[in-house]
Amino acid sequence: MTTAIVAGGGFYGAMIAAYLKTRRGVGTVRLFEAAPELLGRASLVNQARVHSGYHYPRSFTTAYRSRVNYPRFVEAFGEATTPFQAVYALARRNSKVTPRQMERFCADIGAPLDPAPPQVARLFDPRLVAQAYLVEESAFDAAKLARAAERLLRDAGVEVRTGLEVTSVEAAPDGLTVAAGGEHHPAGVVFNCTYARLQRLAGPEAPPFGLKHEITELALVRPPPEFEGLGVTVMDGPFFSCMPFPARGLHSLSHVRYTPHLSWAEAGERDPYAVLDAYAKESRVDRMLRDAARYAPGLARSTVEGSLFTVKTVLTANEGDDGRPILFRRHGHEGRVFSVLGGKIDNVFDVLERLEAEELPA
Repeated sequence: MTTAIVAGGGFYGAMIAAYLKTRRGVGTVRLFEAAPELLGRASLVNQARVHSGYHYPRSFTTAYRSRVNYPRFVEAFGEATTPFQAVYALARRNSKVTPRQMERFCADIGAPLDPAPPQVARLFDPRLVAQAYLVEESAFDAAKLARAAERLLRDAGVEVRTGLEVTSVEAAPDGLTVAAGGEHHPAGVVFNCTYARLQRLAGPEAPPFGLKHEITELALVRPPPEFEGLGVTVMDGPFFSCMPFPARGLHSLSHVRYTPHLSWAEAGERDPYAVLDAYAKESRVDRMLRDAARYAPGLARSTVEGSLFTVKTVLTANEGDDGRPILFRRHGHEGRVFSVLGGKIDNVFDVLERLEAEELPA
């Protein structure tokens, strides 16, 4: 049977590798990750929100798929998730969604939406916030999720190697040759799950994926007692989100305006992670907190504990509607290469369902 190599040990790469071994019966599956550990980059440095649809009122498909996949994710990885009360507050000005539109949207995707009770509503400045809603969501602990992924791969019999970066995929007489860390490995099929390096590894034969990279800052804060265990998102526009970050026992703070520090369209000339390493990481958390406190004044009493910087990669086609579709392309070398870019961690099940329809090379 064929040998499959998965390049990239983030959550999507790990789940695809386990799927190939357990569901598709691939004889040998190898997972190569450039970093020293699995789930250590994009899977770690993000809001850790398990989306349940509320965050995407301008992208029905993204929201609906989140609504479908939310319970599946929580059931599969319950030991790595923590439920919390989430507040979605709509700004009076510069919001792209009104309360009426939000309520209709939630009804359409089947998402419960209740007005926040008085003790929660009073956390916001009524001059700037038109309506606040209280819902239940979950956050994942990236460290626990990594352990769950490692266990899944081990039980499936996937060969995992970390500290080994895949640098090229070339045609061979009987399939493909994968270069990684000075080694060369034969493969019948390759799954490119390298996230920010997706286009670079796909090579010149692959069509442009239309990617945009951002150097982003995720601030970590300890909120005052009234926000402990509570997630707050002011939407839908140039606002902020402050929510539990279980991996550190803190809250993450991100802001639409201040979280992205630098952005550029993918053209293949720069390694995004090299750009990240060279970037002067000067925090903007003071500006994030100052603006957040306009809407939720109590957040001004938060204690700053640090920041995490990473590369965020998105599709330029969805900048207008804020959607997060999954990029799934089969290309090159007689269709033996799959390039996959996950939009959100909870929608990995959509990729696995898509793979069910694909015939793998012998």
